[in-house]
Amino acid sequence: MPEDLNWAIGGEAGDGIDSTGKIFAQALSRAGRHVFTSKDFASRIRGGYTAYKVRTSVDRVESVVDRLDILIALTERTIHENEDELHEDSVIIYDGERSTMQDVEVPGDATALEVPLKRLAEDAGGAIMLNVVALGAACEVTGFPIENLDESLEKRFGDKGEAIVENNKEAARKGQEYVREEYDEDFDYNMETTDEDYVLLNGDEAIGMGAIAAGCRFYAGYPITPATDVMEYMTGRVDQFGGKVVQAEDELSAINMALGAARAGARAMTATSGPGIDLMTETFGLVATSETPLVICDVMRSGPSTGMPTKQEQGDLNMTLYGGHGEIPRFVVAPTTVSECFWKTVEAFNLAEKYQTPVFLVSDLAMAVTEQTFSPETFDMDEVEIERGKVVDENEIDTWLDEKGRF
Repeated sequence: MPEDLNWAIGGEAGDGIDSTGKIFAQALSRAGRHVFTSKDFASRIRGGYTAYKVRTSVDRVESVVDRLDILIALTERTIHENEDELHEDSVIIYDGERSTMQDVEVPGDATALEVPLKRLAEDAGGAIMLNVVALGAACEVTGFPIENLDESLEKRFGDKGEAIVENNKEAARKGQEYVREEYDEDFDYNMETTDEDYVLLNGDEAIGMGAIAAGCRFYAGYPITPATDVMEYMTGRVDQFGGKVVQAEDELSAINMALGAARAGARAMTATSGPGIDLMTETFGLVATSETPLVICDVMRSGPSTGMPTKQEQGDLNMTLYGGHGEIPRFVVAPTTVSECFWKTVEAFNLAEKYQTPVFLVSDLAMAVTEQTFSPETFDMDEVEIERGKVVDENEIDTWLDEKGRF
């Protein structure tokens, strides 16, 4: 058995690939296994190719690799896209009853398991659950306890009612039982579980968590891939600490709202990507010349103009270093790992307030969507230090004001 296992699901946008991948990644982390994920997705609502890959081990993993052990293929293209990563012990799970998958050619010596995903899902309550049937089949192949998958299904579908949760559990078991009964093979996988407790986060979520831990109490932003998850994470959380999240009408409004909040004394932040940075540029100088501490997060995507929202590039560095007319003091902080996204966000807020100037927190799409497991101690809140720089107390204010109330 290999020390780690590499799993993937692929299909078209709209097939629930992302949700299925997250359910499985969450199940693995709750079973005490380390996880590292990657996503490949298109800028469209339906169609195209999209995939979610998971590397898992009882030991820590820091990247994905060019090898696939288990592939759930919802389309024939998924097999072709990944054939270079398949090997003689690879297992491909697909629905041979689907009209588009009946003449599939399996590359190399990989093992193909034809599982009637849609039919089994309908038997469990609805065709929409065919991905969960595939997860159950994968549990049987890998030896992963299906009870751990149950926990993840409860978390994902719990707010939809007990009946939906039970239907999904039934769908998973139908997939597991079908493989067990129809394929009498000894697959070379037996995933161990541990009693470890891990946190599963992506880069955007780590930035949002770091901002709240750093004392950020106002966030203004406009939805833009791949920075939107920062706002989504903070929504519903920062208000628990007396903060506020505002979805502005555009990026220029967002940065100026954040500037106003920071000017009023709140630790504030906005997050965007390349096109939004372009629109925000005219405010950079105002932030600096007014000596207002503000954190501006740029989660970079690929290309000029609107660019390619779902592709990776690090082309905004010069904009964060030199964007805006004239010269202004600024910091550019660039985390290199998901855990650093948390700690560098804390550092960014401290730098902004200590030196009263804009701080650019620079990430990219790959880190934004990559989910990784961490021990809770990685984000020890007792280790978070708030550095406010020079602060005037109430007794000093009166001595600093002239007769017109100015400094």
